[in-house]
Order: sequence, then C-alpha cells, then structure tokens
Amino acid sequence: MKIMFLGAPGAGKGTQAENVSASFNIPAISTGAIIRAAIKNGTEMGKAAKAYTETGALVPDEVVIGIIKERLAEEDCQNGYILDGFPRTVVQAEALDQMGIEMDIVVSIEVSDDDIVERMSGRRVCPACGASYHTKFIPTADGVHCDKCGAELTMRKDDAPDVVLSRLKVYHELTEPLKDYYQAKGKLKLVYGQEKVEDTTRLTLEAIKGNN
Repeated sequence: MKIMFLGAPGAGKGTQAENVSASFNIPAISTGAIIRAAIKNGTEMGKAAKAYTETGALVPDEVVIGIIKERLAEEDCQNGYILDGFPRTVVQAEALDQMGIEMDIVVSIEVSDDDIVERMSGRRVCPACGASYHTKFIPTADGVHCDKCGAELTMRKDDAPDVVLSRLKVYHELTEPLKDYYQAKGKLKLVYGQEKVEDTTRLTLEAIKGNN
C-alpha cells in the first residue's frame, strides 16, 4: 500500500505516518527528517537546503525529488511506503506521476492555523538525545531540561512564531492546491485533527481501511 500524508506544518503528519507505519508494517518516509539529517551532517545537499529551511521556504524541487527517488528504490519500500512531506507542490506531484508512482490514498490532516502556531511555538527538542517535548502538551519535569538525559532543551529555528506564520503562508499558497489535485484523482481523504493524538490516529486508520 502506498499512502501519502498532506497537511500544514505541525498538523501531525509525522506522528500519524509513524502510527500507520507500525500498523501496516511499511516504512514512513519523511522528507523533513532526511533534509534535517543532511543539514546536521553538513552534506552538500544539506548546506544547500539550510538557507531555505531556516526562513521557512521550501527546498528546491530538484533537490527533494532526487532524495525521494533514491529512497524509494531501497528494498524496504518494495511492499509499500508512506510519504510524509512530499510532494509539497503540484510540480512535485506531477514529477511523482512521471516516475510511475501511483498512490493508493492521500490523507490530509486538517488543523486550523491558530492551533498550528500554538503547537509549533511550544515544541522543544533535546539536542543531545533527540527527545521531543511541548511546553503545554508534553512538558518536562522542570520545563527546561530533558527528562531522559538532562540536557537543556532548544527550540528549532523553524518553530519560532514568525517562521511558523511564514511556513503556513507557503503551505496555503504552494502545498494546499495538492488537495484539489488528488481530489480530482479520487484519492483524497480528509481527517480532522483531534485534541488527542490517538483519536486522530483512529480516524486516520478508519479512512485508510475504508479505502480498501
């Protein structure tokens, strides 16, 4: 099964992709995670991508498409996969079509802009062990240090409120038209993000299983 997740940054696509990955035993491929790893490792592609991600802009199509094409050729993708964060534009979706890749279902996680800003500006990450927290929803014991390793938490630059608003503007202009693109193909399912992650997961699984 080939599943795609759409949704604004911070809507919970990554979390749902991981949960569905576990349910169907297929890999969840996060473009964002691949790009962040490249930036952290200082690769040539990472350096090219860094200037874009820190301002909330999209990484150029040719860079992202190259990464995805390489990843989908790996052995663990032969029985299906989940795309999270790609495509982000209609041009990328058309490139996917040209690669002969047909999605079975496209799930769009729907969350309001106000909720997105609250979610993302409260996110904190541990630079040492990679654990994720939230000042409101998943706070640490003291609100400053990681509960797992004690390192001081940091905020990703792209989670700052002004950058979040910039990313939302980009999403509405460039990525949201994908909903119409896949609706026209009869592939789109809307899932409304709930307060509790497990409730959103239940609705997501129902949408996917109802499509079979």
